[in-house]
Amino acid sequence: MYANRLDNLPPYLFAQIDALKAEKRAQGVDVIDLGVGDPDLPTPSHIVDSLCEAARDPSTHHYPDYTGMIEYREAVAEWYNSRFGVSLNPKTEVLALIGSKEGIAHVPEAFVNPGDYVLATDPGYPVYKTSTLFSEGKLWEMPLKEENEFLPVFEDIPKDVVKKAKLMFFGYPNNPTAAVAPLSFFGEVVEFAKENDIVAVHDNAYSEITFDGYKAPSFLEADGAKEVGMEMHSLSKTYNMTGWRLGMACGGEELISGLGRVKTNVDSGAFDAIQRAGITALTSSQQCVADACSVYQERRDALVSGLRDLGFEVESPKATFYVWLKVSDSMGFAKKMLDEAGIVVTPGVGFGSNGDGYVRFAITRNIERIKEAIERMRSVDF
Repeated sequence: MYANRLDNLPPYLFAQIDALKAEKRAQGVDVIDLGVGDPDLPTPSHIVDSLCEAARDPSTHHYPDYTGMIEYREAVAEWYNSRFGVSLNPKTEVLALIGSKEGIAHVPEAFVNPGDYVLATDPGYPVYKTSTLFSEGKLWEMPLKEENEFLPVFEDIPKDVVKKAKLMFFGYPNNPTAAVAPLSFFGEVVEFAKENDIVAVHDNAYSEITFDGYKAPSFLEADGAKEVGMEMHSLSKTYNMTGWRLGMACGGEELISGLGRVKTNVDSGAFDAIQRAGITALTSSQQCVADACSVYQERRDALVSGLRDLGFEVESPKATFYVWLKVSDSMGFAKKMLDEAGIVVTPGVGFGSNGDGYVRFAITRNIERIKEAIERMRSVDF
């Protein structure tokens, strides 16, 4: 009954985790969910108020512009210029997305022919793989290793694979490893992409969730980046708007146009009222973002110090709301955590084979629950 391509799709990791959580809760277990990266902090009230006002305006009730409201794209361009010093033409170099996941899922359809290779970091966001499979491309996993600071090594990719590669997915600050990348690395990406005629797609959803004074760069800050690639960004993590589904693709005109042609044929754009709220988010005071980061930093410190107190060696991340913990067996550790402590963590192998031996904690629960999780872990024999 199903198309053959569905046979090649892995079960979506977070859907599996949701099923396991539901099963435990049905058994009466008080589950502490440190698995999926969905912020528990509310969307700032001024953004909610903006949505309510826009939703009452009948002019927002019609089909939106496929590429996004020009006012929204202008706000994105202004934000990129203010935040990263990157100049974008809002008419041709910015495209509204129904969340960055949607953009990542659709971009291979614009650039990948059946049999072409797509390079993707491993471990990595699962949609890198599934979007490649839907486009009938071949995935080549670029291992992210601790000894390389969780950055891919382009010289390790076989030359015959590079020759057939059309697209590359990567993202820093990184999900799931929480690693960060210097601007010099983005320069290496530009050089590699130019030399091999590869479209570089940077997933930058976590650039604003940073700690200890660290400021994450944009791929588009690298010289020549717009010539070879684009950046997927999102309001989801920055403004606690995961359910709102609003993001943006920014990059070179020809590349943005290619993605836009796909979207024009498969969706009708983001709801104008949500785009108006997005304008409010991008153009208002960013104190709400700083306040959220302060909360996450406190949680990070509590989790990291607690894990170290339990005897684990763990890095304190500079960005994202994840902690990447090295363990002997990612699936076994995650199962033991759920069965013996009622705690959900994400097995690293769910992000790719190179994630085996790690688990990901999400600091998207309040500090009291994080401290309770540490106390529960004291009774688990690891």
